[in-house]
Amino acid sequence: MIEATCHCGAVHLEIETAPTNVTDCNCSICRRYGTLWAYYTLKQVRVAGETDTYEWDDKSLKFHRCKVCGCVTHWSPNNDRDRMGVNARLMTPEVLGAATVQQLDGASW
Repeated sequence: MIEATCHCGAVHLEIETAPTNVTDCNCSICRRYGTLWAYYTLKQVRVAGETDTYEWDDKSLKFHRCKVCGCVTHWSPNNDRDRMGVNARLMTPEVLGAATVQQLDGASW
Protein backbone atom coordinates (compact mmCIF):
# COMPACT_ATOMS: atom_id res chain seq x y z
CA MET A 1 0.00 0.00 0.00
CA ILE A 2 1.34 3.43 -0.92
CA GLU A 3 -0.03 6.86 -0.17
CA ALA A 4 -0.34 10.06 -2.16
CA THR A 5 -1.41 13.36 -0.64
CA CYS A 6 -2.10 16.89 -1.75
CA HIS A 7 0.15 19.68 -0.46
CA CYS A 8 -1.93 20.49 2.62
CA GLY A 9 -2.79 16.86 3.42
CA ALA A 10 -6.57 17.31 3.24
CA VAL A 11 -6.87 14.72 0.45
CA HIS A 12 -5.28 11.29 0.86
CA LEU A 13 -5.17 8.52 -1.70
CA GLU A 14 -4.33 4.95 -0.66
CA ILE A 15 -3.19 2.88 -3.60
CA GLU A 16 -2.66 -0.88 -3.64
CA THR A 17 0.59 -0.86 -5.62
CA ALA A 18 3.30 1.55 -6.69
CA PRO A 19 3.26 2.42 -10.39
CA THR A 20 5.90 0.85 -12.61
CA ASN A 21 5.30 3.52 -15.23
CA VAL A 22 3.60 6.90 -15.37
CA THR A 23 2.30 8.93 -18.29
CA ASP A 24 3.37 12.46 -19.16
CA CYS A 25 0.56 13.71 -21.42
CA ASN A 26 0.87 16.93 -23.40
CA CYS A 27 -2.84 17.50 -24.04
CA SER A 28 -4.18 20.97 -23.32
CA ILE A 29 -5.20 20.22 -19.74
CA CYS A 30 -2.49 17.79 -18.59
CA ARG A 31 0.37 20.04 -19.70
CA ARG A 32 -1.18 22.90 -17.75
CA TYR A 33 -1.71 20.73 -14.66
CA GLY A 34 1.86 19.38 -14.83
CA THR A 35 0.70 15.91 -13.82
CA LEU A 36 2.22 12.49 -14.29
CA TRP A 37 -0.60 9.93 -14.41
CA ALA A 38 -0.50 6.47 -12.84
CA TYR A 39 -3.46 4.33 -13.91
CA TYR A 40 -5.47 2.00 -11.69
CA THR A 41 -8.83 0.28 -11.46
CA LEU A 42 -11.36 2.01 -9.24
CA LYS A 43 -11.05 -0.73 -6.61
CA GLN A 44 -7.28 -0.24 -6.29
CA VAL A 45 -7.57 3.34 -4.97
CA ARG A 46 -9.26 4.78 -1.91
CA VAL A 47 -9.75 8.54 -1.77
CA ALA A 48 -10.37 10.43 1.48
CA GLY A 49 -11.05 14.15 1.70
CA GLU A 50 -13.13 16.70 -0.18
CA THR A 51 -12.41 17.63 -3.76
CA ASP A 52 -13.79 19.99 -6.37
CA THR A 53 -14.17 18.65 -9.90
CA TYR A 54 -13.71 20.03 -13.38
CA GLU A 55 -15.10 18.52 -16.57
CA TRP A 56 -14.54 19.65 -20.13
CA ASP A 57 -15.07 18.70 -23.76
CA ASP A 58 -17.05 15.43 -23.89
CA LYS A 59 -17.29 15.32 -20.07
CA SER A 60 -15.98 11.74 -19.98
CA LEU A 61 -13.59 12.56 -17.10
CA LYS A 62 -13.80 14.44 -13.83
CA PHE A 63 -10.53 16.06 -12.76
CA HIS A 64 -10.38 16.29 -8.96
CA ARG A 65 -8.47 18.87 -6.94
CA CYS A 66 -8.18 19.54 -3.23
CA LYS A 67 -10.71 22.11 -2.01
CA VAL A 68 -8.08 23.62 0.31
CA CYS A 69 -4.74 23.79 -1.55
CA GLY A 70 -5.91 23.21 -5.12
CA CYS A 71 -3.57 20.33 -6.01
CA VAL A 72 -4.88 18.09 -8.79
CA THR A 73 -5.19 14.68 -7.15
CA HIS A 74 -6.78 12.35 -9.69
CA TRP A 75 -9.28 11.92 -12.47
CA SER A 76 -12.27 9.61 -12.41
CA PRO A 77 -14.51 8.40 -15.24
CA ASN A 78 -17.99 9.75 -15.85
CA ASN A 79 -19.07 6.47 -17.39
CA ASP A 80 -18.78 2.78 -16.56
CA ARG A 81 -15.03 2.57 -17.28
CA ASP A 82 -13.08 0.83 -14.53
CA ARG A 83 -10.03 3.06 -14.85
CA MET A 84 -8.82 6.17 -13.10
CA GLY A 85 -5.67 8.26 -13.10
CA VAL A 86 -3.77 9.25 -9.95
CA ASN A 87 -1.42 12.23 -10.04
CA ALA A 88 1.85 10.42 -9.31
CA ARG A 89 3.54 13.73 -8.47
CA LEU A 90 1.69 13.47 -5.15
CA MET A 91 3.52 10.25 -4.30
CA THR A 92 6.83 10.26 -2.43
CA PRO A 93 9.94 11.00 -4.50
CA GLU A 94 11.16 7.43 -3.92
CA VAL A 95 7.98 5.89 -5.35
CA LEU A 96 7.83 8.26 -8.31
CA GLY A 97 11.56 7.92 -8.99
CA ALA A 98 11.25 4.16 -9.42
CA ALA A 99 8.68 4.53 -12.22
CA THR A 100 9.43 4.87 -15.92
CA VAL A 101 7.99 8.01 -17.55
CA GLN A 102 6.18 7.45 -20.83
CA GLN A 103 5.32 10.34 -23.15
CA LEU A 104 1.78 10.52 -24.53
CA ASP A 105 1.05 12.87 -27.42
CA GLY A 106 -2.46 13.78 -26.32
CA ALA A 107 -2.20 17.11 -28.17
CA SER A 108 -2.43 15.34 -31.55
CA TRP A 109 -5.67 13.43 -30.95
